[in-house]
Amino acid sequence: MRKRTSFERLERQGWPNPEALKPYFFGPPGEEWFHTGGNDSAALWAEGLYGTENEDHLAGCRVDLDFYIYGIPGLGVLLIYHKYGGGYQEAYTSKGDMSRLKEWVRNLHNDPLPVGLFIPFPDAYEAVKEFIETDGQLPKCIEWVANKDLPPGTFPKP
Repeated sequence: MRKRTSFERLERQGWPNPEALKPYFFGPPGEEWFHTGGNDSAALWAEGLYGTENEDHLAGCRVDLDFYIYGIPGLGVLLIYHKYGGGYQEAYTSKGDMSRLKEWVRNLHNDPLPVGLFIPFPDAYEAVKEFIETDGQLPKCIEWVANKDLPPGTFPKP
């Protein structure tokens, strides 16, 4: 399995040590996440889960995984887990205050993100840590909602 990381200024092959990410989730209020720069999203990727790294991704035989992380200081973190290929098509999003699904906040790329899917920074850290430590398994320490179960318009076009 090939792993990649894009986390603030950290672009690398492999996944980081969770301890190196801790300051982003436990900063003073309003200074969590990437509060000093021009980005508010991060990702961890894996290509070729379950021994499929040499399979053709265009043929749909390789199993890949995207784990997107969106942080908004003062609000929290939205996590998206997407496993696809090789017969998989799974997408889950962190489950926050679902009564706020029709409220949006715009990230620095001007994408509208549903406030109801954001979770507190410490909870998000535990989920990211578990994701890394279990080699890409869906973290069990937080609640998730299957994207197919979200109402239409939850993620509106920018």
